[in-house]
Amino acid sequence: MKALQQNVIFGLVRRSFILFIPFAGSPSVASFRHFQSLASSTVVTMSHSHSPPVAKKVEHKMELFGDVRIDNYYWLRDDSRKNADVISYLQQENAYTDFVMSGTKQVEEQIYGEIRGRIKEDDISVPERKGPYYYYKRTLDGKEYVQYCRRFVPRGEEAVSVHDVMPTGPGAPPEHVILDENDKAQNQSYYCIGAFEVSPNNKLVAYAEDTKGDEIYTVYVIDAETGAPVGKPLAGVTSYLKWAGNDALVYITMDEILRPDKAWLHKLGTEQSTDTCLYHEKDDMFSLDLQASESKKYLFIASESKFTRFNFYLDVSRPEDGLTVLTPRVDGVDTFPSHRGNHFFIRRRSEEIFNSEVVACPLDNISATTILLPHRESVKIQDIQLSLNHIVVFEREDGLPKIVVYSLPDIGEPLRSLEGGRAVDFTDATYSVDLSESEFSSSILRFCYSSMRTPPSTYDYDMTSGVSILKKVETVLGGFDTNKYVTERKWATALDGTKVPLSIVYRKDLVKLDGSDPLLLYGYGSYEICIDPSFKGSRISLLDRGFIYTIAHIRGGGEMGRQWYENGKLLKKKNTFTDFISCAEYLIENKYCSKEKLCIDGRSAGGLLIGAVLNMRPDLFKAAVAGVPFVDVLTTMLDPTIPLTTSEWEEWGDPRKEEFYFYMKSYSPVDNVKAQHYPDILVTTGLNDPRVLYSEPAKFVAKLRDMKTDDNLLLFKCELGAGHFSKSGRFEKLQEDAFTYAFILKSLNMVPALGN
Repeated sequence: MKALQQNVIFGLVRRSFILFIPFAGSPSVASFRHFQSLASSTVVTMSHSHSPPVAKKVEHKMELFGDVRIDNYYWLRDDSRKNADVISYLQQENAYTDFVMSGTKQVEEQIYGEIRGRIKEDDISVPERKGPYYYYKRTLDGKEYVQYCRRFVPRGEEAVSVHDVMPTGPGAPPEHVILDENDKAQNQSYYCIGAFEVSPNNKLVAYAEDTKGDEIYTVYVIDAETGAPVGKPLAGVTSYLKWAGNDALVYITMDEILRPDKAWLHKLGTEQSTDTCLYHEKDDMFSLDLQASESKKYLFIASESKFTRFNFYLDVSRPEDGLTVLTPRVDGVDTFPSHRGNHFFIRRRSEEIFNSEVVACPLDNISATTILLPHRESVKIQDIQLSLNHIVVFEREDGLPKIVVYSLPDIGEPLRSLEGGRAVDFTDATYSVDLSESEFSSSILRFCYSSMRTPPSTYDYDMTSGVSILKKVETVLGGFDTNKYVTERKWATALDGTKVPLSIVYRKDLVKLDGSDPLLLYGYGSYEICIDPSFKGSRISLLDRGFIYTIAHIRGGGEMGRQWYENGKLLKKKNTFTDFISCAEYLIENKYCSKEKLCIDGRSAGGLLIGAVLNMRPDLFKAAVAGVPFVDVLTTMLDPTIPLTTSEWEEWGDPRKEEFYFYMKSYSPVDNVKAQHYPDILVTTGLNDPRVLYSEPAKFVAKLRDMKTDDNLLLFKCELGAGHFSKSGRFEKLQEDAFTYAFILKSLNMVPALGN
């Protein structure tokens, strides 16, 4: 889904869950060298080999609005990531973590074996029809990465149907491997393809490659049949990449603070240095986005901040004509366009129409808009998807996603208000559903449904007849039986009386619901991102050990509509943290767990959540996991030279203004570490993370080690060859889950004795 994906891929959401970030403050060159020299002798002290590292203190004074802050660990930030003292400190933290967790290695390996054992390693994705081909991904036994494949559609079967099945047996058109990531990833500690785009005539493929985890890509164009390179690579670009016809590409690059700021047109066979700059966004509060219409006739380049988005369009049949304004910049108004026939369709949001409306306008008169679907206070329009004869509206009501399909008049006929929509039915009490790209000319809608007890299930839905055909259920090996598990939806009451939804799953034959069960509570609550309760195979290893798993859909996310987000950002950000605490208290009061059995987890902006609630209510939790956590909020957001900080002032606030300074200081985790008891804590990071610099969690851990008054676990694990999204291989990622679960079991004293 275009609008959902754009917030997860790059610019706007840098402290992400899926998705999402900034860097710690940047000292002057002189002061940085001074700090280096001070710290160079004895950076880390260890009383003996099995003691936690103690980072050296180097006083760094920061003063604003008469308030003085001392950061003794500012020296840990090294943008080159090559400073020997810093690397040594990170390595010693890793060594200490390995030592402490050495006694759980057997259970960690057991869990890893369970998780991997549930995966059908040799598998293919549901084939996707594009013109005369089926495109799909294949995974192989023992291989970390995927193959990108295609087959011809047999002659006589060109019509698209929900009953369409790709032939694979003898006599079927042969499989062709376009690109094998396993070959490309050889000798790389990290490998990720961020974009894989087939040309309209299916002859060429452009793909964006990242080999460090820093999300700076190189684009290669190859012949889809032979794999031969076409032209020279495009270096230093984002993963925003689209074809403009069969011989040109549009891509986006970033400025020095990693803000997507320029859109370019590249003609195949020419040097990158001669590419045409289509648009340069100079306002550092805005970042660029790139999308293609479902009709593939237009590309849309958007410039967006946290509450304003405006758009240009490019006619792919005449890319040399450049961009044309579609929706002008109006502060406080978001617009997301698409195209069908002789109309642009636009999802539009403003302060008054906060849950969005859908309008359409003729291509030749974009100011003449017709409202197709009006704003509703109780229903959020999250996205739309067009086909030749239908419009699919992706909505949210009472925190749950909905798919509603409307028929459209023939192209050329007048457009009127949408009526008689048909909703797709779903079964679980709480669930996740995502739209997939479908053939524009067909009446087939493809979507993927899952819940915390239902593996991902891909359906093709005939929008004309209402017939829905299950195309594939993700195979879960190891005797998994969905009927053993129960999903529930409950509501906690926040401090101000707001009802906060909770998604809960457990195995019904193992859980007592008397307060004695272990529970893992997950939260995020930022960027209007919806953490829908989807399936995760590794989670079964907790559920089958008697755990209850719960997601707190707290304010700052988008689950309950736009206002849910507005009431959890800027000067209302603390609602995110107090909502989470209220959810934890609800679970304890209703006998889902006790304080002694309650563990919490969050990543990125969710790591900020974990850091904040640990400072506020450390007594409430037994263990906490903070992944790539954004914990040095105030220092980061005070420095506009840090990547992406300026574009995030509309999310967190601009602390150069006194009101925001003191509000952000009141919750910033690094600034609020106290001399108090904390629960067991695991903090993780990636050295090459461009979204949350590794030094933020490093400083948080160092300060906790210095100030906390307990002997509970405090572990810090830094992946030295990864970025924000951890390791890149599919099995490598499972190792991280196994390690995290082993830490939680160790904290709860649930690690079985050797031999048991």
